[in-house]
Amino acid sequence: MSRRLRAVECAVAGLLLVLGTACGSRLPESDFDSRRPEGTPTRQSGEPIRVGIITSATSPVGGGAFTGPRDGAKAYFERLNARGGIDGRRIEVRTCDDGGSGVGNNECVHQLVDEDKVVALVATTALDYAGASRVSRARVPDIGGQPIGAAYDTYLHLYGIYGSLAPRDGKPGWDGTLYGGTEVYRYFKREQGARTAAVVSYNQSASAAYARLVTRGLRAEGYKVVTEQVDFSLPNFRAAAADLKEQGADLVFDAIDTYGNAQLCKAMDDVGAEVTAKVTNVQNWTSTVPEDYKDAPRCRNALWVTGSSRNHEDTDHEAVREFRDATKGLKTHSQWQLEGWAAAMWFTDAAKSCARTGVTRACVDRFMASGKPYTADGLLLPVTYDRLPEPPKTRRTCVSVARWEDAEGWVSQGAMNSNCFDVPQLAYEP
Repeated sequence: MSRRLRAVECAVAGLLLVLGTACGSRLPESDFDSRRPEGTPTRQSGEPIRVGIITSATSPVGGGAFTGPRDGAKAYFERLNARGGIDGRRIEVRTCDDGGSGVGNNECVHQLVDEDKVVALVATTALDYAGASRVSRARVPDIGGQPIGAAYDTYLHLYGIYGSLAPRDGKPGWDGTLYGGTEVYRYFKREQGARTAAVVSYNQSASAAYARLVTRGLRAEGYKVVTEQVDFSLPNFRAAAADLKEQGADLVFDAIDTYGNAQLCKAMDDVGAEVTAKVTNVQNWTSTVPEDYKDAPRCRNALWVTGSSRNHEDTDHEAVREFRDATKGLKTHSQWQLEGWAAAMWFTDAAKSCARTGVTRACVDRFMASGKPYTADGLLLPVTYDRLPEPPKTRRTCVSVARWEDAEGWVSQGAMNSNCFDVPQLAYEP
């Protein structure tokens, strides 16, 4: 992969991490305006219910980087159709690859919303969600999308997989400012006794900006923070690894891409830097760890990941077992697949609530805006949407945690509904 393309991946991974810090337990939401029109209905009873999935499948980040949620959602709908669909009506899935561009995204929105007349979008995963305002104006519920940008904290009728407390009045967050909690840092401080953390970034704007946010959060939780910045064109990861070893870092956070993470881990192994946790994000919560980190066995077994959904390897849980059984034909498994599966389940529950009135955009949207926390049969931490006029100063937030072990794969660390903390909410700009 070229340096230019890895720069895009770095920016995306950093943004995912930033938004991920805001995930956790949520508050209930008030209803939207009940006077709105009923919207576009599906066709006569017995005909398929049409949904759309927009994915940046061929984005500059590289093939397969964003396809997990789509694959998980499609697997859910395939199983649902095999069991008779919704009241005998099958789900017809229309997919669209926006190519990772704003122009392509607008074209996908036009095709699915205006031409195909989908009832809802599901598991949207777009590098540039340029068509988000158009989806909102059309009052099409967008259910369970990945918050790669700020769209789900900006527009009504858009319901990302992690929820939002923002007014969603056309501006991101509160007057352009978003807020995220420090629960991840609190977890490692309380549960793992960590006191010193290293933050590794490139000397590149997106990477450096995210590293500054992580540093702020760590310092707010009382950590000693060691910052390591490497050259984007010719990164000397060995020097960074040697310094974080010298400084006695317990944790390593990063604002770098997957390739850089693998190189950093190799350098840590080479210099003998042992840490409590090398912390990564939900996008890297995959079964490909042995291949991605094949040259760093010690660091590989210090990988930890945090998120807001149940570990996709937690097969003791019934809902996870069903997901894994339905996706056993896939070459790899990931947390994003599980979250796509949960998004499809969310739509299905919304559509089932419309049995009496008919499955329309407005009916599905009323279910989404009802204020009831949603967990997808325990796959998600409770997700709600609420339009708070002011951002909360503190919030009780929960976190799902797992660590990699070569013999077991991703092993859950405690119950995600119990890893909960009252933490400050820090401001940042999208």
